[in-house]
Order: sequence, then C-alpha cells, then structure tokens
Amino acid sequence: MRDPKPLDFFLLTLLALIWSSAFFNIKVATYSYGPVTIAFLRVFFGCIPLLIICFFNKIKIEAFSKDWLWFASIGFINLVVPFFLIAYGIKNVQSNLAAILMASTPLSAVILSHFFTKNEKINLLKSIGVLLGFCGIIFLFTDKILFNENNIWSALIIFLASTFYVVGGVLTLKISNKSNENVTASILIWATIFLLPLSLIFEQPWNLNPRLDSTISLIYLGIFATGIAWLLRFYILKNNGLVFQAQVAYLIPIFGVILGFLILDEVITSRVSSLVPGLRLYVIEGGGSSFTSIECVRFFRTVPSTKVSSFRLPVFLYGPMLISELSTFLGVLCKDPLSLTDTLSLDNDFTRRSNL
Repeated sequence: MRDPKPLDFFLLTLLALIWSSAFFNIKVATYSYGPVTIAFLRVFFGCIPLLIICFFNKIKIEAFSKDWLWFASIGFINLVVPFFLIAYGIKNVQSNLAAILMASTPLSAVILSHFFTKNEKINLLKSIGVLLGFCGIIFLFTDKILFNENNIWSALIIFLASTFYVVGGVLTLKISNKSNENVTASILIWATIFLLPLSLIFEQPWNLNPRLDSTISLIYLGIFATGIAWLLRFYILKNNGLVFQAQVAYLIPIFGVILGFLILDEVITSRVSSLVPGLRLYVIEGGGSSFTSIECVRFFRTVPSTKVSSFRLPVFLYGPMLISELSTFLGVLCKDPLSLTDTLSLDNDFTRRSNL
C-alpha cells in the first residue's frame, strides 16, 4: 500500500465524476424498472467491459476457483445489497440528501479500517480530516435538507447502503494479492448470479414496457458507473487503502452540483460557489492560494505523507469555505447578535411554512 501520488488523486477524481452521474441515472431508471431489476442489469452490463478486458489481456477469472466464497461474499455485500438499497431508497429522497448520506462512508471507513486492517489505524489527523469533510458536506446542503415522515426510512436505507460499501471494501483487502481485473469481474459475475433469479421472481421484467431514456440510463449505469467505476475503485483500494478510497464521497456532491448546472441548468448557490478556492487548492495541491493563511502547505511538507493523506483532501476542499463562513458568522455575531437571531428565526419560519 503506497502513499497517494498525483495519479491516485486524478483517479479518485475521475471515479467521483463517474459516480456523481449515477444518482441522476438511477432516478431516470426507476421510471421504468424496479429496484431489483435495476441492480441486476447494472451488474450484467458491468460484466461486459470486464470480460472483454480479461479476454484480450489473457487474465484468468477466478470466480469459481477455490476462493469462490470470497468473490461471492464481496459480490453480495458490495454490489447486490447496496445497489438494491439505493435504487429502492432514492425514490423518496432528494439527491442532495442522498449525497450527504453517501458522504458518511469515510466515517465508517475510519472506524472499520482501524479494527479490521493492519495499516490504517485511527490517528488525530485522520479523524479531524474525516470530520471536517463530513461537516463540509452537511454545511454545503444544509439549507435544503428535509427530513420528514415520508423520507426518513428511505434516508436510513441509503445510509445503510453506504455502510455495506465500506464492509465490502474491507473484505476486498483480504484478496488484494489478486489482479484488479480478476477481482472486479469475479464479483460482478457472482452479483449477476444472485440478482437474476430475484429479478425474475419478484419483478417479472418481461412484463415491462420501459422508456428509452430509462434503458439508456441503465446501460450507462452498468458499463460506466459499475464496470469501469468498480475497476477504478478496486485499483485505488488496493494501492492506497480503504480510507483514502472512501474520500471519493467528498467529491461526489460537488461534481453532482456541477453536472446539474451543465446538463440540467440548475442554479449554483453561493455556498457551492464558495468551494472554488478549495477546488483550486485541491487541483494544485497547495500551490499558493488564500488558504495559505493557515500555512497548510508548509504543514503538509513537514509532516510525513502517510499521516496526512486522509487529511489533505477534505482540508483542501472544504477548509476555505468553512473558514470563510465561520469568519462571516463571528463578524455578524460581534457586530449585532440580535440580527443573527432574527435571521435564524426567519429561516425556521420559512421552513415551517414550506412544510405545510
């Protein structure tokens, strides 16, 4: 397991870009397909590019070898269960709330990796980085978070799905000596085997009359957001560890907002635009920006990279935004505390009215 290099950050960003487009496509797929059928067709289409890669590179697929139980277990825990839970839960959950719930994966990863891996124990910097990233996600979308009796169970289902991703990641590390292509193809094959009879029994897909956009979204989900994305995920997982890979959850909401602006013409709020300094800092990895006021660049150069690899990304992304908002909050509080109280009261009144 190596320290993250620029290529690893690039692959993590690419993975986030692919996965950030998945939620929208899952939503479109639910217009015509049930959750089990969506999960089945995702892994079925995801197998295709992996089988082609393994065939032309003469890579042996060990799905039915002596280690078949490992592949079957990972396929069930890391693909079958979360794919079904997300497809089922996203019907009643807004995309921003789903992004926040999925952003809980680094928290689960830090805890589980401490107890079930040898090289990723909890330390102070790692804990601060994970908490900072999660706080940044919550703050980014806090004005749109709506929990109510209609979506609370769906929200818990998506949160549970994110936990299964982490558990699957821990199990994958147990067979990290095998080739990435072999592992990905093998677990996709087993996931297909699990989901095919469930789809046939519970949803009878032959009775469907699917829309074209739902079918296109489902094919995209399979080939890119499953086959290619899982190949990237396991590559990062094996080379950089569970906690670093789980930090993709910090990037997914950001790219989701950007894609919504570019494709769906959605509005980018001031909070989202405040991430620009953090994105710039993340891209150049500390190359002289306003964030040097806390001398993070000097800090990262003096502390061994093994201690800050899980700390750097959330600090770069969300540090400038949180510092800016904290400064604004303290400024308002010092100048006129009553105006801050009035603002919060108005926000609560608006929230109550919007829920009527």
